[in-house]
Amino acid sequence: DDGPKINAVRPAADPTMISAAHIYGDKVIGVILTGMGSDGAHGIRVIKENGGYTIAQDESTCVVFGMPKAAIATGCVDTVLPIEEIPKQLVEVMGGKYGE
Repeated sequence: DDGPKINAVRPAADPTMISAAHIYGDKVIGVILTGMGSDGAHGIRVIKENGGYTIAQDESTCVVFGMPKAAIATGCVDTVLPIEEIPKQLVEVMGGKYGE
């Protein structure tokens, strides 16, 4: 990607998350996992504003808590979970039953 840096990184998560939120609205699930900086926090806010569901990885299972912490600070994260519980939550949010 030769485009400009967003949130001091390239590529950045925010543009993809924002596009998905605007196109798919309440059908979007945004997940922020371990990482440095604040990339994805604005995307989480836009997903939530468009009716989507949001998840952030908890601090205890992060290598670097920067990105999840920034997302949580927006007040737009629905659920904070350890990494190993995120797949189950995703399946349940999508209307399925985990492990079937």
